[in-house]
Amino acid sequence: MKTKTWKKNKVNVVTLGCSKNLFDSEVMMAQLKANKFDVEHEAKTDDSEIVIINTCGFIDNAKQESIDTILRYADAKNEGLVSKVYVTGCLSERYRPELEKEIPEVDAYFGTRELPRLLKTLKADYKHELVGERLLTTPNHYAYFKIAEGCDRPCSFCAIPLMRGKHLSTPIEDLVFQAKQLAAQGVKELILIAQDLTYYGLDLYRKRALSELLEKLEQVEGIEWIRLHYAFPSGFPMDVLDTMRQSEKICNYLDMPLQHGSTKILQSMRRGITREKTEELVASIRDKVPGIALRTTLIAGYPGETEADFQEMYDWVERSRFDRLGIFTYSHEENTHAYSLIDDVPHDLKKERADLIMELQSGISYDLNQLKVGKNLKVLFDRVEGDFFIGRTEFDSPEVDNEVLIKKASEYVRLGDFSMVNIERADHYDLYGKII
Repeated sequence: MKTKTWKKNKVNVVTLGCSKNLFDSEVMMAQLKANKFDVEHEAKTDDSEIVIINTCGFIDNAKQESIDTILRYADAKNEGLVSKVYVTGCLSERYRPELEKEIPEVDAYFGTRELPRLLKTLKADYKHELVGERLLTTPNHYAYFKIAEGCDRPCSFCAIPLMRGKHLSTPIEDLVFQAKQLAAQGVKELILIAQDLTYYGLDLYRKRALSELLEKLEQVEGIEWIRLHYAFPSGFPMDVLDTMRQSEKICNYLDMPLQHGSTKILQSMRRGITREKTEELVASIRDKVPGIALRTTLIAGYPGETEADFQEMYDWVERSRFDRLGIFTYSHEENTHAYSLIDDVPHDLKKERADLIMELQSGISYDLNQLKVGKNLKVLFDRVEGDFFIGRTEFDSPEVDNEVLIKKASEYVRLGDFSMVNIERADHYDLYGKII
């Protein structure tokens, strides 16, 4: 066993998966700090007494990354580099009995809604007065803003309801309070997230209340951009678009995973919508909010997807010309409705189809970016990298979308500030410009 080098009461929180997990880690870290722990997010040195791994269990690749991370810290514990290892989040919620059996070195496993129990295990108190407070892991000027937990949708391929439970909206007054707290810390952009934004309010107010929430958040002083992630197409509340169009703060941006472009596949996926209805919805959104940037996510290789089904999706993507697009290969998930189907599309073919869609999208993105050359755009600057200041327009979300690059040698901007930028040239995924 190696000599112990860890610092007592220091906690390293490791986050895997999506922005919703990151949000949960930030809430956990605020609670730990209030209990006098020295807490760090994804520490670069292995000197923490305690490691808490917030796992993802969404698809095969994410599950494997979570397992590999748990094993890494289990080994570190065996070598005396850490004292305690705890695991929480989606993988732990879904596979706790199997994990306890296979990786017994972990001191305890917790589900997605067991933060109070985790804290109690650490001999810490769950401080109710801290509800809504977080230690931000993002740059100080933007924050992910979770407005609901869980999901009531019946999508055949998705295991999220198994891990996150039923939809539970956070009351509007609580969210406004949280937004004011974030604005006081210097946050200028709220990125609204949930398993399904468009379901917001149905459980609390017996109506879809996303538009009402947006109107309240708009009034929070200091918040300049509000961005919408993870909308569901079936039953989309069109009043949100009216609010967006009339607002100077709500970004003309919508992330709406559509999953497929074949009606046959969409019906098997239990999405509650056809390709034809999807095309009508996209046209209505673009009509109501001219210039809106639409991001979507698709799945390649769903059970029963024929060449004709894939071609239908390919042609639909070509027609739709989405501003941003990502695609996953189908993952056969236990206890989902689709698990009863035969996973009959070979892995290599799934990947080939996904690559073809991304190649098509790359060309669409290049063409759309060329239309921005010569325009003046408002840019929020996130970071410095190499020779460039790097920022985003209202049409781009962090990590997943296009970026705007400004040469450090000729310009100066302060990170977290907005600047007007003249776009001088563009490639497939980046814009290059000068401060006006």
